[in-house]
Amino acid sequence: MRETDEVKVLVTGGAGFLGSRLARVLLDRGQIGGRSVREMVLADMASPAADLLSDPRVRFHQGFLAEAAAALSREAFDVVFHLAAAVSGECEADFDLGLRANIDSTRGLLEALRAAGNRPRLIFASSVAVFGNDPGLPMPPVIRDNTLPTPQSSYGTQKFICEQLVADYSRKGFLEGRSARLMTVVVRPGQPNAAASGFLSSIIREPLHGQFAVCPVAPETAVALASPTLTMRGLIAAAEAQAEAFGGRVALNLPALTIRVGEMLDALEQVAGRAARERVRFEHDPVIHRFVESWPAVFENARAARLGLTPDPDFPSIIRQFIREDLSLSGT
Repeated sequence: MRETDEVKVLVTGGAGFLGSRLARVLLDRGQIGGRSVREMVLADMASPAADLLSDPRVRFHQGFLAEAAAALSREAFDVVFHLAAAVSGECEADFDLGLRANIDSTRGLLEALRAAGNRPRLIFASSVAVFGNDPGLPMPPVIRDNTLPTPQSSYGTQKFICEQLVADYSRKGFLEGRSARLMTVVVRPGQPNAAASGFLSSIIREPLHGQFAVCPVAPETAVALASPTLTMRGLIAAAEAQAEAFGGRVALNLPALTIRVGEMLDALEQVAGRAARERVRFEHDPVIHRFVESWPAVFENARAARLGLTPDPDFPSIIRQFIREDLSLSGT
């Protein structure tokens, strides 16, 4: 990455929830790694929010990322956050979509950055879905930094393939890549998406709006979560860390709050009252149950801790963060 006083940033998936939020955080900070954000390009299929487009530092690149390599290769980015992806449920339902949206798009982006020739720093948003319970290698009760990924879904497999591509392009010296494995981000505003984990936001978001929600797994189901604020902090820490502190080309597991679904609803009642909790009903969905049960719930994050990252303190604080920052954006 060029050592200058200013940086040019690319955020793929820049119109999505995480991409938009990351863009706002970086623009508000005005810098990354002590260098001023001179220009930011948001790449997505859909247009970003008006407040982002009104910032004179922001440009929008619209189109399918796998087809944008030629255009992007003509620009020398200093820092790239690659968040664009098809989500878990979409990838399982449409195998070809997952290959195009996740693997082909990532390969196209990597080739564009390679062709530009300036060795930018790339932060790839991976997922804990890279872990799973394989018959030949059972998933341990606690996921550590050296736990071997064994994905059990198309989405998890695609994310792991992309991690390895990022690592190899880095090994070859084409770029400086870091993969950060995101936990399930809760609470998301807006309408539910096709992610298998989407209900973990719905069972909080909808009751807070006075609407009913369905929980497809049992109350005792354990999950690993992170707030949007902590997720942003993790992505930025991955971008700003020195190579020695990041610790090599192996993907970084971001911090997780381990909690059971029933405890999430306890927290909802604590924050918003009994009526909010009673708007959630349980209806078992074997497909979603199988997804969620295949994901790890307990993490030991020594590498993340060395970057100053710790899990959210508790789930009530995550709910209050959503009420304070995002409730009005969720719609009714």
